[in-house]
Parts: sequence; structure tokens; C-alpha cells
Amino acid sequence: MARTGKQYLEALKANPPNLWYKGERVTDPTTHPVFRGITHTLAQMYEMQHDERYRDRLTYEEGGRRYPMSLLPAKTPADLARRSAAYKVWADANLGMMGRSPDYLNAVLMAYEASAEFFGEFADNVRRYVQYVRENDLATTHCLTNPQVNRAKSTAEQPDPYIPVGVVKQLEGGIVVRGARMLSTLPTADELLVFPSTLLKEGPGADKYAVAFAIPTNTPGLHFICREGLSAEGSAYDYPLSSRLEEMDCLTVFDDVFVPWERVFVLGDLARCNNAYAETGALMHMAHQVVVLKTAKTEAFLGLISLIGEAIGADAFPHVQEKIAEVIVYLEAMRGFWARAELEAKPNRYGLLCPNRAAIDGARNLFPRLYPRIHEIVQQVSASGLITLPSEADFDSPMGPYLEKYLQSATLPARERVQLFRLAWDMTLSGFGARQELYERFFFGDPVRMYQTLFAAYDKEPYKARIREFLGWKEQPKVEAVAGD
Repeated sequence: MARTGKQYLEALKANPPNLWYKGERVTDPTTHPVFRGITHTLAQMYEMQHDERYRDRLTYEEGGRRYPMSLLPAKTPADLARRSAAYKVWADANLGMMGRSPDYLNAVLMAYEASAEFFGEFADNVRRYVQYVRENDLATTHCLTNPQVNRAKSTAEQPDPYIPVGVVKQLEGGIVVRGARMLSTLPTADELLVFPSTLLKEGPGADKYAVAFAIPTNTPGLHFICREGLSAEGSAYDYPLSSRLEEMDCLTVFDDVFVPWERVFVLGDLARCNNAYAETGALMHMAHQVVVLKTAKTEAFLGLISLIGEAIGADAFPHVQEKIAEVIVYLEAMRGFWARAELEAKPNRYGLLCPNRAAIDGARNLFPRLYPRIHEIVQQVSASGLITLPSEADFDSPMGPYLEKYLQSATLPARERVQLFRLAWDMTLSGFGARQELYERFFFGDPVRMYQTLFAAYDKEPYKARIREFLGWKEQPKVEAVAGD
């Protein structure tokens, strides 16, 4: 049932995840200076589910109870539209800057539940687990790639077979796993989902890595070792994004973690692990949420750049208009992907209505290449305005009158102008902004491999046939082997 922000914070205090920051255990993320911002932002997002302005968009009713819209089974086009409308509410609230909001993995869980038969003997585990998440409106995160010890070597050739996460042994009550994963974002979630995110290759002992499960983030032996925080001490005026949206990224260590059988979804089946995302529709549904999120993010950048150009009078220049128009084109492209994804949705073999994969693949391959360019446009339009950025305390000091005089703009008083440029800085140049750019480059994986996958999966035959027909070929010409001299 849709929970409140207070319930989320109370659960986090009662059962804090096993977080390690700069060598110390974080006992209360809700008050820790690095995690306070994101935990309270999440609480505000949960509160939105009970706000009359958003309730009917963020939740659905069943049996007299309200549940998160991101767990609504997608059976009809109307269901898809309701789901994406809910994604957009949360995405807009955070300018599209929160990559691991709970609706992201809820989309995966919804697809797994609807396609639970795919999981064979563990199908009921999947169904019961998703129902548990739905009833308690839990926040989930996941962990992704194997540690980069030696990428030139296979998993079996690493210095230790349990550098990647693998099954150590099976017990009467469950399994024991050991190893590590990069990367967990949003470790302040309630639950951790563990699924292979890279292709598992056949080989001796490879089956021990073919495992999928879910565990609470405070499970004994599970450790989230955090990178340095990007949220700085200061006001939301000075750090408008990083003070609120530092989701945190972690190395996730499994030190002989016990996983009960009821939490196991895949075991020892490489093919099932490799096909889980695509065959269940989880890939299309998680990417559906992402397309909406990136659309909201592009809208935020368009608004930002337009306000900056207007504020300093730069939007009167043709070259600035060209740059703003470029972002408009990117936005309309993302909207087009989103619309087609829903318009041409098809049911999978389990009856789950899935957004069109071609549109989804187009969006998730294009946006990582657009994003650095959007950052560049912000910097080009803002110019030195991104460097001369006094703090809120400076405005309240004896220097304030000087700032009010010299940092005013054509349309804004100095405080608002600096606040706008500080947002631009936090979106692009701060540690938070730089992390966002790196994150977008690799959001769905290595861009080259992403293109290779698209090349292999995309049906090119209708377009080749059109060229053959235009050239008058009755059938594809056969190439005869020519003997050498």
C-alpha cells in the first residue's frame, strides 16, 4: 500500500542499510550530512502519493487500497499511459536528475510478476516477492557490473573466482553468495535486487554466477562501500541539486551472504539469466521509465538554457538561438520515442503489454550521445557566468550591496540571477553535474556494445528488400568465389 514519507524514514532508521562512508558505519542515514538530503527527498516523493494534486496520477486503487502506479500491471494502452504519467510526476519534481527513483525498478518487478512463468520453479517466489514490495511500497535498488579487476580476462580467469558474485554453497534453508558488484546507486533503499547485467558466458564453473535474488539492504555480510559524497555543506541555494539528490554510488560486497530460498529467483541457469530482462519485458518497461525520465531532464535543460539566455540578453544572438533550438530538437526526438513506444506496444508471450522495443532502443542509444552536447550548450550560453558565483552567505554579508549592483541581469535581480547560474553549475560543472554526465554515458552499458546489440537485434531485412526491389533484383545476388592466380 502506498506509504508516506514518514513511514519511509522510520523504516530507514529502524533498519539502516549496511552503509560504510570514509571508513565509518553510517548508523542513521536520515541525519548523516551526505545522506540526509536524498533520504528526505525520497520522503517528499512518497508524500506526493498522498497529495490530492498527484494521488490519482501516482497511485491506483484496488480493493479499497492505494498502490504505487509503477506496480500497476500493464495490460492495456491506457495502463501504459497511466504508468508513464506517474513516471513524469516524479521526474519533473527532480528535474529528471534522479536515476534510481523507486519507480525505475518497480517497472522491472511489475514485468517479472506478469511474466513469472519465465522463472520456472522459482515463479512463485517472484510473484510473492513483488506482492511483498507492492503491499509495503518498498524502495529497491540493484547492483550491476563485476569489479574491473582485469577486463581482458574472463570471469574464471580472475585472481579469485569470487571476485564476481557467485554461489558458494547451497544449504537446506537457502544459498550462500560471495563476491562484489559495481555499482549500487541509492543504497538508502529498503531492498537490493541482484540480477546479471552482463552476458554470462559458458565455461567450467560459470553456473555459479547464474543467480538472481533479492535481500534487504541490512542483510548480515552485505556491505555498501560508498564513494566520496558530492553533497557539500551549505544551503539549497548554493547547491540546489547536490544538496537534495546525491543518490550515492557504492561498491557492493557480499561476504558469505545467506539468501533464503524464498528470495531466490534464478539458480544455475545461464540462459535464463541472460534472457531475463528481454523475455519478461523488464527491459522494455525499465527503459520506458527511462525515456520519460530523460524527456523530463531534457525539458529541464531547455528551461534552464532559455532562462539563462533571456536573463543576460544572449538569446538575441543567432548563434545562441541556434543552440537553444538544438536542444528543442533533442527534446522533440525524446518525445517521439516515448510516443511511439506506447503507440506500437505489443503483448509478450505472457500477456504483458510491452512498449515498442525499436523506439526504446533508439532512445537509450541516442540520449547518452546527446547529453554531453547539452552540457556543452549550457556552458557555451552561460560563459563566464558559470564561474562568478558567490554564495548565499555573500549576499547576506557586507558585500551584498556590491553583488546586487554588479550581478544583476537584464531580467533578474542579482540573487535570482546567481541562483539560476548556480543551478546551471550544479547541473553541469559541479561534482554532481560531472557525475551525471558520466552516468548518462554508461547508463545502459558500454555505448559500443549497446550499438552492437542494436545492430544484432534490429530487423534490417525490410529495408534491404526495398533497395533490392528498387534495383530490380529478383533475388539477392549470389557471390561466386573467384580463384586466385
